[in-house]
Amino acid sequence: MSLNDLFTEIILDHYQHPHNHGVIAKPTMSSRGFNESCGDDIQVSVVVRDGVIAEAKFSGAGCSISQSSASIMTDLVIGKSVDDAKSLAAKFYEMVKGNDDNYGEELGDAIAFQGVSKFPVRVKCATLGWHTLEEAFKSGEKK
Repeated sequence: MSLNDLFTEIILDHYQHPHNHGVIAKPTMSSRGFNESCGDDIQVSVVVRDGVIAEAKFSGAGCSISQSSASIMTDLVIGKSVDDAKSLAAKFYEMVKGNDDNYGEELGDAIAFQGVSKFPVRVKCATLGWHTLEEAFKSGEKK
């Protein structure tokens, strides 16, 4: 199995069997993201306790790239501080834009999206959940 096949398998597995899919009844922070170019729609909600993400979920509909990216993102940020989650998001953005090939193990399964940089129109799909998470953080900071 090639590396590209493995990455495709990871993306499809998270699309077909998403992790942390659903709605949190009483989130600390939440936001909705929409990709006008393709119709992807994601709601991200989190529970933050003492600066640490205790729970993260997403819901919505969209392509395999947006949905699997949101699934992987929630796996990665649970148990992390808000600042660490923002740092992961920044590394993810650089990777999918093709600007960084030194992302290390901290991106976990999210490295499956490294090839997205070859398809600029798909970068918006891959980053939708991450941007929506950051918007949730911003909405929580305003409260």
